[in-house]
Amino acid sequence: MSGDTPVLFHDLSFVPEGDETVVGRLDTGSYAVLPADGAALLGQMAGGMSPETAARWYESEFGEPIDMEDFLETLRELGFVRDGEPVAVALPVRFQRLGAAAFSPLAWVLYLAITVAWLMLGARHDDLLPDPSQFFFVQSALVVQLVITFGQLPLIFLHEGFHTLSGRRLGLPSKLGMSNRFMYVVFETRMNGLFSVARGKRYLPFLSGMLADVVVLGLLGLLAHTTRDASGALSLTGRVAIALGFTVVMRLVWQFQLYLRTDLYYVFATALRCHDLHDASVTLLRNRMWRALGRPERVVDEGQWTEHDRRAGRWYGPFVVLGIAVMLSLAVFGSLPIVLQYVEIVGRNLTSGRLDLYFWDAVVSLVINVGQLVLVAHLARRKRRIGREVS
Repeated sequence: MSGDTPVLFHDLSFVPEGDETVVGRLDTGSYAVLPADGAALLGQMAGGMSPETAARWYESEFGEPIDMEDFLETLRELGFVRDGEPVAVALPVRFQRLGAAAFSPLAWVLYLAITVAWLMLGARHDDLLPDPSQFFFVQSALVVQLVITFGQLPLIFLHEGFHTLSGRRLGLPSKLGMSNRFMYVVFETRMNGLFSVARGKRYLPFLSGMLADVVVLGLLGLLAHTTRDASGALSLTGRVAIALGFTVVMRLVWQFQLYLRTDLYYVFATALRCHDLHDASVTLLRNRMWRALGRPERVVDEGQWTEHDRRAGRWYGPFVVLGIAVMLSLAVFGSLPIVLQYVEIVGRNLTSGRLDLYFWDAVVSLVINVGQLVLVAHLARRKRRIGREVS
């Protein structure tokens, strides 16, 4: 291609982020953070300016030459250049109206009413506030195990579905898919194109899953209250609802584990205008530790991150430590009490001396749990072995 022939580009979005610009393709989700001068040059070429003319424009505008061949090669690697490919046809975004309705003013009023009603009832009725002691709603460990396992699936789907709808509301091709982690079924949202919208519009897509969790928690509490029996005690339906509510609380608290890429992490990263806050902050934290321990050979080069990410990473480091504290708190105050209750119920049923229904209930439940642990360990070991063989 001659230097005076314009280069054909795919449809690109340009979103200013401080001194930089996020450029990308909505259809593929390929994005790059370019300095202001690079984004300006790309904008001129995407508008029809030939490489030769664009190079002269750049030198005149910024006072230095540009290696146009290298610049074009980078753009090709990013998939921005068409190179004979047909123009990508933007498909209509399905469920965009549903997304708009899910986050309309009327919907926000409804969400707020549900949450406030639940909080007011919870202030008067302690049994509506999810607690580990309410997890085992019946004395059958197996029934609890199955109900919680399968009862969580639609709630997790709703969490991810809200992420998807909040993206569809903006006209983005967000996708909700089903996958697995080892043997567990999980739902995943891929919010392609989120960096094509202004930074202020990204917060709701990140926080919408937690919004769904809060609303679900309120609905479960209201269900438990409205299905009380004649004596005022929680019915079986109510006890199941509160037990499922506890799993929702655990998921909400899990989002505060900021050493992971949780929903709240992306909120922080967006607010701080960072592109790799997680790795930058974790590396800086580790480097401080290795320097304090007198192990400079373990220190990682920090130059691979931008100066802005490094500055934000130093400030974000304490939040990484806070996230680890949240993880430990979840284990001690959330998971451990349930494990102890499970051991007590299974142990009592196994040692009762009777080969009744509760005995076999405990046996089957124990076999399932031990089998899960063995299978997870086997899959993890197999994954490590395959990884060593590939490398």
